[in-house]
Amino acid sequence: MRRFISGLFLLLAVYFALSQFSELQRAVEILRRGNFLWIGLAVVVQLTWLVNLTVMYRAVYGLLNLEVSLAHLLPLVVTSNFVNVVAPSAGVSGMAVFIRDARRHNLSPARVTIAGVLFVLFDYAGFICVLMLGLVVLVRRNNLTATEIGASAVLITAALVLAGLLLLGARSARALERVLVGSARVINSLLRPLLRRDYLSEKRAHTFALEAAEGLSAVRTGWRNYLLPFALALSGKALLITLLFLAFLAFKQPFSVGTLIAGFSMGFLSMIVSPTPMGIGIVEGAMTLGLISLNVPREAATIITLAYRGLTFWLPFVYGLITLRVLERRWRG
Repeated sequence: MRRFISGLFLLLAVYFALSQFSELQRAVEILRRGNFLWIGLAVVVQLTWLVNLTVMYRAVYGLLNLEVSLAHLLPLVVTSNFVNVVAPSAGVSGMAVFIRDARRHNLSPARVTIAGVLFVLFDYAGFICVLMLGLVVLVRRNNLTATEIGASAVLITAALVLAGLLLLGARSARALERVLVGSARVINSLLRPLLRRDYLSEKRAHTFALEAAEGLSAVRTGWRNYLLPFALALSGKALLITLLFLAFLAFKQPFSVGTLIAGFSMGFLSMIVSPTPMGIGIVEGAMTLGLISLNVPREAATIITLAYRGLTFWLPFVYGLITLRVLERRWRG
């Protein structure tokens, strides 16, 4: 069964790569055209970013008293990102990688699930800090539109709802259960006429609430414990902005700090609110248009966006193919 699942992921990866082959080909060609020195440095920064994500995950695990090494977590982080692309399901498929590994190593699946939710929340918090700076740049340049305002509102609302659910679960498992089951009923009532079936399982909502309360009961509450994962969330965004900076250098395009921050903010924001996995097909257009609005020439904006996506999307996708095999061997051992 495990080999079947891994084989299915590989087939999905091949299908995804073929369906997006033109985008992949363009990204590779663009990276080949860039200055070798800056592109090579960008690859180093990109690898550092993946390590930063892993360290951040380890810090979040520490909040729940889960002791896991960086070497153990790194392939999980990379594979989770890969699985979320080839089998998109609002992050659930990627989270399943961590849960499966937890069960094989006698870790609490409930705590690991909460760790995943906390990771997303810290990631949102770090990005919101950068986003605020990006919005200030757009206001000063008279480039702020309803699109950025609406997308920012969606992100902030999602972060607040997520934080609210975590606080509710920490205080009362029964209250969290009522909210989750009630939400499942509302969503099912809205979608049942279209799907002819329930979209969400109320039984699973009940079970998840109990497991979430169990995981939240282990969270360290001292505010100092939250500084490290938050700082790592910020450093992760700084590394991504550095990648955009190196893309500008690689193609000899003038820029300003404001352009880097605002351009990154619009690209990352579109990835978060996009209905497609990791914003494929959406980020490319939104970030290009965003850079053009910041007075980057159209051709340069397109090239820089594709180079940036090659570094932050396609390279991790390739790494995921490798780490999936690494995990297979680990789980068979």
